[in-house]
Amino acid sequence: MRVKAKPSTRELMLDSTIGLLQRQSAAAVTLDAVLADSGAPRGSVYYHFPGGRNELIRAAVEVAGERMRERMERASDGAGPQEALAAFADSWKTRLVTSDFRAGCPIVAAAVDDEHLVPEAKEAVRDVFARWHDLLAAAFTRAGRSAEQAASLATLGISAVEGAVLLCRLQGSLQPLDDVVAELAPLLA
Repeated sequence: MRVKAKPSTRELMLDSTIGLLQRQSAAAVTLDAVLADSGAPRGSVYYHFPGGRNELIRAAVEVAGERMRERMERASDGAGPQEALAAFADSWKTRLVTSDFRAGCPIVAAAVDDEHLVPEAKEAVRDVFARWHDLLAAAFTRAGRSAEQAASLATLGISAVEGAVLLCRLQGSLQPLDDVVAELAPLLA
């Protein structure tokens, strides 16, 4: 049996930041909140994130985005865009249920805050959504769609799932995600 290594202080701080973004917003992510949530010593912040809060939020957006991209890529490897989109939705279902519908998308949380609050995060948000979009568009292209249609379907898929996550939180139900996946399935086939 493989023993999982204890997360580093940096990883704990990133996971705490991601969790705070999911449950609250970038505006609510303070260094004190991250330290309290992660249990990391105060000196860790500037050791691991010399740029302070903004660097921490940017790094958390990048890590969260990459984790999701990897899930989607594993799901679509040798399969198709439906599997990637289903993995995207399933990941949110798990998070929603385990958080009692309090955790949303940390990328969206960083995206909707005023740009002047964390300008570094805005570029990271754009990059994350671009990577997700490119992955889905490539899957659609492999499935025989034109480049233009693949790009359009990737936009539709990401937008629909992200919107459904918000509705799930508001309704306290997974039904919006189930509806989106069911309605998109024939279109994506």
